[in-house]
Amino acid sequence: MRFFIELSYNGKAYHGWQNQPDAISVQEVLEKALSTLLKLNITVVGAGRTDTGVHASQLFAHFDIEDTLPENLIFKLNSFLPKDIAVHTIFRVKDDAHARFNALSRTYNYRVSTSKNVFNFDFAYALQKPLDVDLMNKACDILLQYNNFQCFSKVNTDVKTYHCKLMLAQCMIDNDELIFTIKADRFLRNMVRAIVGTLINIGLGKLELEKLHDIIKSKDRSKAGFSVPAQGLYLVNVEYPKGIKITD
Repeated sequence: MRFFIELSYNGKAYHGWQNQPDAISVQEVLEKALSTLLKLNITVVGAGRTDTGVHASQLFAHFDIEDTLPENLIFKLNSFLPKDIAVHTIFRVKDDAHARFNALSRTYNYRVSTSKNVFNFDFAYALQKPLDVDLMNKACDILLQYNNFQCFSKVNTDVKTYHCKLMLAQCMIDNDELIFTIKADRFLRNMVRAIVGTLINIGLGKLELEKLHDIIKSKDRSKAGFSVPAQGLYLVNVEYPKGIKITD
């Protein structure tokens, strides 16, 4: 039987989601917790591969088990897991359901702190400079006109295509933070952080709005803006087709 597990995590202490040979990952910690409590060798497959220091308020992963799950597994997991990883739901899905390949979309937020805040420096990028948010949203409209985002991807990545279907890109002010939201069917490595760096350059007046067309068409990472720090990036939603869940 295959189960989906919904979790969230503070990524500060982890080298991303995916298992690493010489560094701690969220996947490793979750697999160890499940394996210990279920007394089996459990492997989990995540919906995405967040990088070092990136957070997730919603991520799904799947795992397989031949027997039924014990009672109070969520409570036991949350008692066993460290304080920076939380499990919210566990539910059975169709046997061929896949947390990564069946995801219809993923949504990320990037938080920019626009004033000095002693409580969020670990969870947002501090930038106390005036930003032209209207201009940044015009840049978001330009992003939605394209589907090849090689210029925002890390170089030398092992991908078959640089095409992504963007469904949403927008900037909004929430109190003393600028929040950039982007939704797509898939993302390239470092893509969101490079996009945000480019938008910030536009918002600061360092880059002309219309130059964004040339940057995207160039497919050249060196033409785009800087990569903003990881601590401001959050995976906030993963969407799946209806009917993937098995209901009692």
